[in-house]
Amino acid sequence: MSDKPRITEEDLALFRDAVGEVRPVRNDRHDSRPRPPGARPRQREADERAVIGELLSEAIDPAELDTGEHLAFARPGVQQSVLRKLRRGAYAIQAELDLHGLNAGEAASEVPLFLQAAREHDQRCVCIIHGKGRKRVERAPVLKPLLNHWLQQRREVLAFCSARPEDGGTGAVYVLLKKR
Repeated sequence: MSDKPRITEEDLALFRDAVGEVRPVRNDRHDSRPRPPGARPRQREADERAVIGELLSEAIDPAELDTGEHLAFARPGVQQSVLRKLRRGAYAIQAELDLHGLNAGEAASEVPLFLQAAREHDQRCVCIIHGKGRKRVERAPVLKPLLNHWLQQRREVLAFCSARPEDGGTGAVYVLLKKR
């Protein structure tokens, strides 16, 4: 004799009522394959590395890059009123990058990363502090003329100009970026 309890018709009907309609499972195995990694803009990353390499390998004549005391640049089509507002500090600074202590190579890789991150976060106006270069023996800034050159090469940069004195003066620039 078996010691199994017998299920009554009443219990079976209650069980079927509680469970409801069932469908047979075609495959009861779990898909254990790892998910594919998220999309990465590999071509853009390669382009950024190529530009950085090109900028660092170019022999830039400092006389050609001499910018004077104040920097100002606007792409064709950008209204002069926009540049005036930028100079006055009328746009809220949404992010800041300080290049103090970086050499030209480090700065050349930091600036594109910073600009890319700012655009990804929908930040339109940023400030880049490059310093005045007064501690050097030649008393000529190194990063300032390079930054002027780099920013003019970036398509996402609409305009830039030297900052107001309270934001760093000629040791910093306000940068206006395109919308994404």
